[in-house]
Amino acid sequence: MKITLLTGQTFNLQEKLGFEIKVIKSPLAKRLTLRIDEKAHIPVLTIPKYCSSKKALAFVESHHDWLQNMLAKLPPIKHFSNGEQISILGKKYIILHRQEQRGVTIKDGFLILGGNPEFLHRRVTDFLKKLAAKELGQMSLSMAKKIGCTVNHVAIKDTKSRWGSCSSKKNINYNWRIIMAPYEVIEYLVCHEVSHLAHQDHSEKFWQCVATLCPQYKDCQHWLKVRGKELYRYQ
Repeated sequence: MKITLLTGQTFNLQEKLGFEIKVIKSPLAKRLTLRIDEKAHIPVLTIPKYCSSKKALAFVESHHDWLQNMLAKLPPIKHFSNGEQISILGKKYIILHRQEQRGVTIKDGFLILGGNPEFLHRRVTDFLKKLAAKELGQMSLSMAKKIGCTVNHVAIKDTKSRWGSCSSKKNINYNWRIIMAPYEVIEYLVCHEVSHLAHQDHSEKFWQCVATLCPQYKDCQHWLKVRGKELYRYQ
């Protein structure tokens, strides 16, 4: 297990514990805590400001069995494969690998792509990221126009903890995996981030704006909370 503190100090216990762990040293924490980041598939250790490294590592070792059991319960990481059915913008497609295929084509319910089989996962991922940039960019501009706002830039990210974000500079980021969610959930996320163009908080006015753009937003929130982690299996 390799542990890296925010200070840059590193401890190597791979042989002892058999897995990696993310360490956060927080001045606000009052005690040592452990949790499992289900999206990143990694344990997270939070350390108080004045806790020694020796004590922190002993704490992790004492919870070794618990950590192993929790990690074993996580759904395995997935890679896109030939013949697999995936959702793209709310529609189902079957991945079809053809060695001679050039580029990527969507036709008759199939996502067709070629190249070496070992690069299939990467090629599907690259295609989805490119498609997400195009579609979410257009949707963001359209939604922003409805509330009299403008978008400066839309980017697609590979984040492990957020589906989207909107900065004060009117830049919106989206997690590429959202392209595989139901269409109404994708729309909700766009409405959520676009609403931040007008309200940079989660005030009542912000949620009123979200509701105006997406009346069923609570159902979509629930889907992301319950089912969203399934999309994070794709790494």
